[in-house]
Amino acid sequence: MLEDLKGPIENLEERIYGMGIHFNIAQKEDRIFTLDVKMSDPTFWDNPEEAREISQEATQLKDAVEGYKSLVNDIEDARLMLEMAIEEDVSMEKEIADFIEGIHQEVEKREVLLLLSGEYDKNNAILTFHAGAGGTEAQDWASMLIRMYLRWAEKHGFGITMMDEQPGDEAGIKSATFLIKGENAFGYLRSEKGVHRLVRISPFDAAARRHTSFAAVDVMPEIDDTVEIHLDMKDVQVDTYRASGAGGQHINKTDSAVRMTHRPTGIVVQCQSERSQIQNREQALRLLRAKLFELELEKQAELKEKIGGTYQAIEWGSQIRSYVFHPYNMVKDHRTGVETGNVQAVMDGNLDEFIEGFLKKEANLSY
Repeated sequence: MLEDLKGPIENLEERIYGMGIHFNIAQKEDRIFTLDVKMSDPTFWDNPEEAREISQEATQLKDAVEGYKSLVNDIEDARLMLEMAIEEDVSMEKEIADFIEGIHQEVEKREVLLLLSGEYDKNNAILTFHAGAGGTEAQDWASMLIRMYLRWAEKHGFGITMMDEQPGDEAGIKSATFLIKGENAFGYLRSEKGVHRLVRISPFDAAARRHTSFAAVDVMPEIDDTVEIHLDMKDVQVDTYRASGAGGQHINKTDSAVRMTHRPTGIVVQCQSERSQIQNREQALRLLRAKLFELELEKQAELKEKIGGTYQAIEWGSQIRSYVFHPYNMVKDHRTGVETGNVQAVMDGNLDEFIEGFLKKEANLSY
């Protein structure tokens, strides 16, 4: 009945106006006005780098505000349609219900986009995978996680570049690094940083016993040259070696792979995905800058914790999510409580439910 549609409309209305308060739409409009004044200055493009940053910020803010206002207009239209249908006793239940469902889907999408407001959320993401203790079993699990995230990236139209990969002794991988390229890649994937736990009947165990394996996923934003990172190349040891490969006519016959060791911190990065040593050196330097940036952020977070913040370091063994293949099927995120019994869908890259759950919990959203 038409009267039954009042509840969904009121619920969506509450969520939409809640978004406006939570994400400071009025403050964003004030900021847009300030940026528009700057961009109208005849000397605005005298500093192209600063001008591009301001233009990009203005575009992102306008998209957020216009998207919110569009939702406000839609929910008002839905309410008017329902009131007219009830008053005139017109059978428009299906049309109005479909319209409400469209608003609901847009609200879900817009809530997530508005959550991606961190300083580096819009950046590309660097994903590094490490197999835990357990030999072949853990290395196979790490390769399964890589496939899962690459499937997710493909479904969302992100570009994928393999930066480094160390194959396992018998199967899987020991470690690998990928660059995921696209707007908000880091904002989405930062929720995935931590230890991932697998429980299954091992395909490598002749006795078909149940095994528990761990693999760690590290996520960093790709940092461009506009971000100041103190890096003295005198502190960096650069080694070259022959890249590993499957053989054939393109097997690497030169020392094109590059390993960089930052002596003050002990950070080691390597890249062998390019055939040119120069290109691998550039990729490795990009990865080293990202790791040093991440280290600095962690130091700042630890300082906040001492002062009274809520930072919680991610340490080996503190799994963020469990994937259970046996004796039942379930994937559960231990931070948010989000879970599903469709394990295969998750392994095929359907991760949005977990990513959105993390972002909403982080923002303390309850609607």
